[in-house]
Amino acid sequence: MKNTFMKRTFAAAAAMTMLLPFAGCGSDSASDSGKEKFIVGFDAAFPPYGYQDESGEYVGFDLDLAAEVCKRNDWELVKQPIDWNAKDMELNSGTISCIWNGFTMNGRENDYAWTEPYVDNSQVFVVKADSGIATFDDLAGKGVAVQTDSSAEDALEEDENKALTDSFKELVVVSDYNTAFMNLDSNAVDAIAMDIGVANYQMESRDGDYVILDTVLSAEQYAIGFAKDNTELRDKVQKTLDEMREDGTFAEIAEKWDLSDSVIQ
Repeated sequence: MKNTFMKRTFAAAAAMTMLLPFAGCGSDSASDSGKEKFIVGFDAAFPPYGYQDESGEYVGFDLDLAAEVCKRNDWELVKQPIDWNAKDMELNSGTISCIWNGFTMNGRENDYAWTEPYVDNSQVFVVKADSGIATFDDLAGKGVAVQTDSSAEDALEEDENKALTDSFKELVVVSDYNTAFMNLDSNAVDAIAMDIGVANYQMESRDGDYVILDTVLSAEQYAIGFAKDNTELRDKVQKTLDEMREDGTFAEIAEKWDLSDSVIQ
């Protein structure tokens, strides 16, 4: 993630100070205005889906989608940064209404009440343009960084990728992709395994010269995750997203964040 936003460690600390003493939308979550609060749990260091910009505001593609959903349902949007490792605890305790932040549904289909997928995403490797690394075979003996509890980490732990992972000199697990790119820039690692959408954003936001390897590590889709028993709220959000697709608002937001090629229309 780019130099201009805070690291996940800061986001986690911020989350601890901002936890709200109410459950998700649909329970005792009415604000002073009388509106229901829709509390989006997100990683505040995951651009372009959700992050903290230079002015300290929480912005991103997913947060813009959530804002439009709330506007159409007369809900109050609460942007709640969370420690990604604690996302299930936050959701199941009712601290947040949903997990909405480039959240991969593949392999987790039975763990949440999901909306329909709205983004096609893949896990890829990012390397320096002058690294000489062009294929998976070239990663043998190299150091690879990956974000903790990420889809890329899950993919590297799968049996089908065991030989690839075992070929690395080391797999360095970091808290956020800002740290991963600092490690890559300093030659502490030779590659980063990560989401292609985040990779493209990072590469455009940095001064370094990077490339993405042609071969995809794994394919996946993003969706919005709700507690398994909260299908009523899930259905309301899905209905609103469908309406946003039909009237073109969804496409407009995707274009704003340069994600038109990734979203599922």
